[in-house]
Amino acid sequence: MKLPAISGKDITKIAVKLGFEIRRQKGSHIILKKGEKLLSIPQHKSLKKGTLIQIMKILEISREELENLL
Repeated sequence: MKLPAISGKDITKIAVKLGFEIRRQKGSHIILKKGEKLLSIPQHKSLKKGTLIQIMKILEISREELENLL
C-alpha cells in the first residue's frame, strides 16, 4: 500500500489529535511535544516519503491508522 500525499499542516492536525501539544514554530517547522517525545514537522505542501515515515514512527501509527485519521 502506498503512502498518501500529505501536507505538514495535515500531519500536525493528526499529531494534535493524538495528544501532542504545539510548543513553538521556528521558520517552517512546528515543534510539538508529548511527554518526553519531541516532534518537528516541516510545514510543506507535500512531505517526502522518508520524512512521513519517521513522523509516523514517532507518532506510533501505521499506514492504515494514518489513513483513518485523515
